[in-house]
Amino acid sequence: MLLFVLPPQALAAEVLQVRSATLLQVGDHNRNYSVQLACVLVEPENEQQAQDWMRRALPRRRRVNLRPEGSADGVLLARVTPIGDDLDLGAALVSEGLAQVTCPGA
Repeated sequence: MLLFVLPPQALAAEVLQVRSATLLQVGDHNRNYSVQLACVLVEPENEQQAQDWMRRALPRRRRVNLRPEGSADGVLLARVTPIGDDLDLGAALVSEGLAQVTCPGA
């Protein structure tokens, strides 16, 4: 019997909806699920501007890579990068001044 151990890798998915500044509804194959951007916090006063930015960056059906960091309350926590870009969306929100980093070393 052969067992292969693969390193953690990015999972590809398709954006179905930007639900908030840091919450996405994505789908892959025949499943839909919620994904929270990992390691970022958007203050309430920046929520609408950050959500608008996310909607411009992630039009419906845009394919993204998900790098899971964990889960909370049934929601996948992941770093999200649009396929074909080097842009981590959480880091981009931080660099735009719309979010703060919440994980040490992130």
